[in-house]
Amino acid sequence: MRATTNLSLFVGIVAACVLVAGQALADEVVVPAAQGPLTLGKQVPLAAGSTIEGPKLIQEEVRIPVQGGGYSVAATLLRPDGAGPFGAVVLNHGVPGSARERMRESPAVDFNAAAPVFARRGYVVIMPLRRGFGVTGGPFAEDAGPCRDPDYMRAEAEASQDVMAAYDYARSLPYVDGNRMILAGQSAGGVVSIFAAGTRAPKGLMAVLAFAAGRGGNPDLRPGTPCAVEPVAKVFETIGAKISVPVLLHYAENDKYFGPETTRLWYDRFTAAGAKADYVMQPAFGRDGHYLFGDIVGVRYWLPAVERFLAKHAVPFERLDSPAQPLLAKLPHVQSDACKSLYRVFLESPEPRAYAVSANGRCGFAGAMTDATSVALSECRSVSGQACALYAVDSEVVWKSDGKPTLTAAKPGGVSAATGSR
Repeated sequence: MRATTNLSLFVGIVAACVLVAGQALADEVVVPAAQGPLTLGKQVPLAAGSTIEGPKLIQEEVRIPVQGGGYSVAATLLRPDGAGPFGAVVLNHGVPGSARERMRESPAVDFNAAAPVFARRGYVVIMPLRRGFGVTGGPFAEDAGPCRDPDYMRAEAEASQDVMAAYDYARSLPYVDGNRMILAGQSAGGVVSIFAAGTRAPKGLMAVLAFAAGRGGNPDLRPGTPCAVEPVAKVFETIGAKISVPVLLHYAENDKYFGPETTRLWYDRFTAAGAKADYVMQPAFGRDGHYLFGDIVGVRYWLPAVERFLAKHAVPFERLDSPAQPLLAKLPHVQSDACKSLYRVFLESPEPRAYAVSANGRCGFAGAMTDATSVALSECRSVSGQACALYAVDSEVVWKSDGKPTLTAAKPGGVSAATGSR
């Protein structure tokens, strides 16, 4: 009975994201029928109108026993439909500032834009909730103590225990290739991913992806400068001498938790100790670049960086539907990188979605909106100053070679979903 209640709550949260924020994890969320103590519910479709281009994705809620710990952690699993074998990404959340926020932590909210990007490229994405967070509950094991004297090595060791439980669980799944593993995370989740890779020598690990990685940030008190720069630098330095897999450190210029001066210092200490790492500093994003990875429009920045990094290290990362993808044709009129990258956002967005272009090379996009065609046209016209035509709607290219523009429409009020124009 309790499991059904938890599942219903989760479905309601994600359905709200579809209707309000325009970001759902999967085209059809399926939680498997009972498989012993790990499962939380039965098969439940998420919501109508939340389809996404690409392979069908299946979502599961599991509880993972931690060996020798006497407890279990909750996790959300998102995977492509099929027998595999697929790679796996263990995707790790950050650390909110208050106990109340930690208890509200949910991978379905944090990674509802990012997780499907990995799943559509042949990876099972497992998102564990560490001790002291969300439905896992329990004590906040990775508390580093006061900022004047934090113990981040102890904190990361505690956090990595939960991460490795999820990692080992993923490798045990029958549809996972245990030799094609990635550790990834955002903010504190990026740090624990690096820490686990360096101290636990995970079998089958190919790379680490760390987005806005750091600890001790407080944008209200110290914008851009965390309270314990040197203690975190020592963590990077210590792990840099041990880690053997390549690491991507990805940041945005306007990260209000960890500014460029601080993150560059961490990177320098990390690589000076021996780590093989790439440091990517993206342009400013939104009001706070710390949240770039979790935003659907942020895909236009982090996805190309990840593709280049993984290709450099021969880690497979191709969309499962690429050979038959009808939407990858050349865009008409479009010359700018901005419009090309916005089209990538369109390809990763939930339906209903639309992408429009103008004769002078501008564009507009809308996703997860019932009026997506009208909004995309309106967004395009707002920047082009002239009529626009639809290029693609949902999973079809609707552009006609004569380029006859589709009539524009006003943007509907009261709708909060993914839109953009360039």
